Amino acid sequence: MPTSSASQTSLLNIDALKAGNAGQPPKYLSYINGQWREATSNKTYSIVNPATGQVIAEVSDCGAQETEIAIKQAAEAFKSWSKTTAKHRSQVLRKWFDLVMAHQSDIAQLMTLECGKPLQESLGEVAYGASFIEWFSEEAKRAYGDIVPAPFTDRKILVQKQAVGVCTAITPWNFPLAMITRKCAPAIAAGCTMVVKPAEATPLTALALAELAEQAGIPKGVFSVVTASEGKIVGEVLTTHPLVRKISFTGSTPVGKLLMKQSADTVKRVSMELGGNAPFIVFDDADIDKALDGAIASKYRNTGQTCVCANRFIVHEAVAESFSNALAERSSMLKVGDGLDEGVQQGPLINDAALEKVKSLVTDAVEKGAKVLTGGQQHALGGNFYQPTVLTDLDDSMAIAQEEIFGPVCPVFTFKTDQQAIEIANSTPYGLAAYFYSQDMNRIWNVVGALDFAMVGINEGIISTELAPFGGMKESGTGREGSKYGLDEYLEVKYLCMGGLTN
Repeated sequence: MPTSSASQTSLLNIDALKAGNAGQPPKYLSYINGQWREATSNKTYSIVNPATGQVIAEVSDCGAQETEIAIKQAAEAFKSWSKTTAKHRSQVLRKWFDLVMAHQSDIAQLMTLECGKPLQESLGEVAYGASFIEWFSEEAKRAYGDIVPAPFTDRKILVQKQAVGVCTAITPWNFPLAMITRKCAPAIAAGCTMVVKPAEATPLTALALAELAEQAGIPKGVFSVVTASEGKIVGEVLTTHPLVRKISFTGSTPVGKLLMKQSADTVKRVSMELGGNAPFIVFDDADIDKALDGAIASKYRNTGQTCVCANRFIVHEAVAESFSNALAERSSMLKVGDGLDEGVQQGPLINDAALEKVKSLVTDAVEKGAKVLTGGQQHALGGNFYQPTVLTDLDDSMAIAQEEIFGPVCPVFTFKTDQQAIEIANSTPYGLAAYFYSQDMNRIWNVVGALDFAMVGINEGIISTELAPFGGMKESGTGREGSKYGLDEYLEVKYLCMGGLTN
């Protein structure tokens, strides 16, 4: 693939990144208004492979000035992009989708290098992330309005939808491609322009997307990527700038609350996909083998570093021992290592802080009486690797009962009655995802109604798809991404009253 500019190597030149510290790490620039830009200060910061600790790249370290430029150029681009036809926007997005899928392998390797997830998972994320571009390329043509019966014969009432305006997104490191496309694809489809601030640790995948967006014909200013080591500085500009009409954020609840406060003075529209504390309930009538399959799939995706992964296993006392032992056996068989190595199923945690958090939660639980069935220690590989772990004999006094783990640890709690299971599941300020296993249809519908979570997996551990609305309740956020509802997040509803008509 040719380079996007003479000043930097293509982000899909994987060999340059794999070289790491063996040579001078390649340098990559932000993508603002269709141009690859240095930071005004000429500062850069390092991107580290969490599996090896090697510096794999240097990236422009932008700040408030570059962010301001990106927003102003996005506002200028909005004037023309919002007037294009839905069919045109659909065709451009479809080309972007085709290019992403054509480079699925390259992007997956890039992703694994910067965030550590196993290559097979990265390949899956590229396809998953691209699916949002494909979906919203189709939904662009379906932003239908309405004709409403008028109360008087001399007027007509019409409802039309139009693009919100300049939008901004702040995205996390754990899904560095999908969390961008899930926001940007509907925005661009609706006729909005978008400025993205990717996670400090994983900007390379975002820049690769920009490289392909440029090739797809997305005009300058419609999609910009501002890279920065200080998210707070950029985030403040994105949330307070008067030209920005909407911000979408995926990340922690405390940061989400701060961004909402910063957005309040200009009354921006906000979409927030925040923290989770997902319960995984196993009733006594569950198909245990299927529950175990779901548990492994849900818990250990991206080494437990997802907002919707099972965080608390709540198992009926009649099957708790057999389920826990089988879960421990399966967990102990997972292959841990560098995500680029063949057969690896569990990669490293993203950084030292993430490792220390997991170690602290496990230590606290064990000191208060928890039993370790498997794991419980930093992995022999050292670095940021941690053993897949299963804990039992837990109670509410342990921090692991309340906090989002974000690591490969399965805490197993027990219950006696359905009501008790529901109370344990709901005893959290979060309401993102929940899972439960049962074969009793009456119980299934009762539990679905009682769970205070926006997404529920019933006899299924993997629920994410571009076809369904993704989002949370309570302190897990507001707004929905994906599905037909995702486009509405970037559209204003305008009421038109045409009067003075005669029969």
